[in-house]
Amino acid sequence: MEKTLIILKPSCVQRALVGQVINRFQRKGLTIAGMKMMQLDEQILREHYAHLVDKPFFPSLLRSMMATPVIVMCLVGKEVVSVVRAMVGATNSRVAAPGTIRGDYGMSGQENIVHASDSPENGDIEVARFFKPDEIFTYQPITTPAIYNDQERNY
Repeated sequence: MEKTLIILKPSCVQRALVGQVINRFQRKGLTIAGMKMMQLDEQILREHYAHLVDKPFFPSLLRSMMATPVIVMCLVGKEVVSVVRAMVGATNSRVAAPGTIRGDYGMSGQENIVHASDSPENGDIEVARFFKPDEIFTYQPITTPAIYNDQERNY
């Protein structure tokens, strides 16, 4: 089962867009396998954004991501990483296509509403970073037959 990590960033929380964003993922047919609110700290952000630590904007990124609590979610579904990346849109919200989450709700490259894993491998790594194993649930929603055909259900 493919997993992706979603972080509803402080820009999403502060603007009261949490419900609208979660609704879009659910309407698409994705399953929430885990969800919680948490306050991010510098340690977890340095690990999560290790590839950006040496960038000049990193201190600003830290302040932004620690401004308020965030909502972290594990979503599952067939090809969930690529599906969610298409739904989220370009990192810079100003150039994200209309109809994407960032295109509809954002105007910034940093305050861009949501983080989503960029590969299935990173999805597994990121979910494990933010969730304990007993916080991820495996179940099949009753709507699954209306979302996937018989051959697609073994995601």
